[in-house]
Amino acid sequence: MNKKACVFPGQGAQFVGMGKELFDQFPEAKRLFLQADEILGFSISDKMFHGTDADLKETHITQPAIFIHSTVAYLMLHEGGNPDGVAGHSLGEFSALVASGALDFADGLKLVSRRANAMQKACLANPSGMAVVIGFEDQKVKEICENIDEVVVPANFNCPGQLVISGSFKGLEIAMEKIKEAGAKRVMMLNVGGAFHSPLMLPAQEELAEAINNTQFKTPCCPIYQNYTALPETDPVLIKQNLIKQLTAPVLWTTTIQNMMKDGFTSYIEYGPGEVLQGLIRKIDPTAQLSGKK
Repeated sequence: MNKKACVFPGQGAQFVGMGKELFDQFPEAKRLFLQADEILGFSISDKMFHGTDADLKETHITQPAIFIHSTVAYLMLHEGGNPDGVAGHSLGEFSALVASGALDFADGLKLVSRRANAMQKACLANPSGMAVVIGFEDQKVKEICENIDEVVVPANFNCPGQLVISGSFKGLEIAMEKIKEAGAKRVMMLNVGGAFHSPLMLPAQEELAEAINNTQFKTPCCPIYQNYTALPETDPVLIKQNLIKQLTAPVLWTTTIQNMMKDGFTSYIEYGPGEVLQGLIRKIDPTAQLSGKK
């Protein structure tokens, strides 16, 4: 069976002007953008349409901006009934949950804003970062990280030959050196605010857990393949638990797409800014039909 999935990007896909076409074209999109401004207590639509690159790199703006753009793009542009499955990369999991009907737009935005602020606080408390490793085996990266006394862990298994590590600056420095020496094609720091998907996000996880546990989640209309397990889930209780655990655990994107392939998915539509996920999926499943809507 040829199943169709809707997928949603995470942090890093933002750009100035994001979502403006949707705002101008659809009255319902305009209403959602204005609702978002009200919920957040500042004009995020203005930051998205007319802000600077620097504005959009601030975690408390980046995360809600990508969530709003991706979710509104899905709500305005999706055709053909319910998807057969959904998935999102890190932050994108919240848009995937709205697309599946498990969360409504307002609750999703409140959680994303809480998550972003909690993560920003954790980043300030523990100066840290992330680095991308290109052209090296996942298992070898894991082994190198495990043998370092500082905090440094694999954070995003993006596709074969691309993995992101996350940790303290000291841990990253040691790991990057060792990974280069072991023969990786390229290792470089990423321009992010801190060590996402690492144990350094534990204070943020505790804050997010409280917000998630106090939010109503419904049974989704289709399975959501979650970052924490890379498996399809429909039970709201387990979805919540996996969403909380996601903050300190790696994003298993490669395994997620491999599992979707096994389950009969052959086409993927990426909703929201950028085309990052299409590029990653192409490397995992070269036969996949890919498109994007923004």
